Amino acid sequence: MSYKQKIFIAKKFRKNLTKSERIFWQELRNKKFLNLKFRRQFVVFGYILDFYCPKLKVAIEVDGKIHERQKGKDTLRQQIIERKQIKFFRITSDEIEFNLNQSLKKLEKFLLSTSPSLTIVERGNRGGEDT
Repeated sequence: MSYKQKIFIAKKFRKNLTKSERIFWQELRNKKFLNLKFRRQFVVFGYILDFYCPKLKVAIEVDGKIHERQKGKDTLRQQIIERKQIKFFRITSDEIEFNLNQSLKKLEKFLLSTSPSLTIVERGNRGGEDT
C-alpha cells in the first residue's frame, strides 16, 4: 500500500476513533498532557499509530478486543518500529475507559522514565492538574 493510501486511511480512522481512543485523545490533544504535542492516527514508517509524540519519538497504542486476535502481527509491527528508535507504550481500551486517571499516570511514568529530555515545566503540567 502506498504512503498516500496510508494517509487516506489514517484520515478516515481519525474521524472514526474508538470510544477509548476518543477519551484518551481528549487528554492528549492541544498540549494538555505534559505540554507535549501528540498526533492521532499518524503514519510512521508505513504504519498507522493510534497516537504519536514526535518530540519524544513515542508511539501509543490502545489495544482493544481485536488486538487479542492479532498479537503476533502487533508484536512484529512494534519490533519493526522500535528498530527505528521509536519507543512503544501500550494500554488497553478497558484501562482507559474504566480508570482514565491511572492510565494517564502510567503514561506519564513511562514518558518520564524513557525521555530524560522532558523539562521541569513539562514534567509539572498534566492537563492543568497540580503535581
